[in-house]
Amino acid sequence: MSAVEGRLAAMGLTVHEVVPPVAAYVPAVVSGRHVFTAGQLPFVDGKLETTGKVGADVSVERAAELAATCALNALAAIKSVTPLDSVVRIVKMTCFVASAPDFTGQPTVANGASTLLLEAYGEAGAHARSAVGVAVLPLDAPVEVELIVELAD
Repeated sequence: MSAVEGRLAAMGLTVHEVVPPVAAYVPAVVSGRHVFTAGQLPFVDGKLETTGKVGADVSVERAAELAATCALNALAAIKSVTPLDSVVRIVKMTCFVASAPDFTGQPTVANGASTLLLEAYGEAGAHARSAVGVAVLPLDAPVEVELIVELAD
């Protein structure tokens, strides 16, 4: 078990196997010293537990939990191409939030993923971030997260 997985385990969390792609893409790509993940949905045991729009069908608190699940799935995607302990910096996170028309709390939703990454990587988990409201996400997911991380030399 990696040190990162140990910290997550102490929080009661597990990095599972990478979620198989639902279309024509790969979960993660290594390019130079960086890993770029595909957008990760909040799949648990192969299914979405929650669907709908944040601010209408899904509460902000639930959406933040789902964003953390997306971040765990992004870590699984990274783990599929390199050990998690080879990550020296979470560079950028983008969080897409399927939002009701008047919903403006995307940053609060994204905090669910950001907090998980900070707890997993400490200071190296501090990252640049975009929190974007969108009309709809694949499979009617409420949230999607993608990461760019830097690897050790």
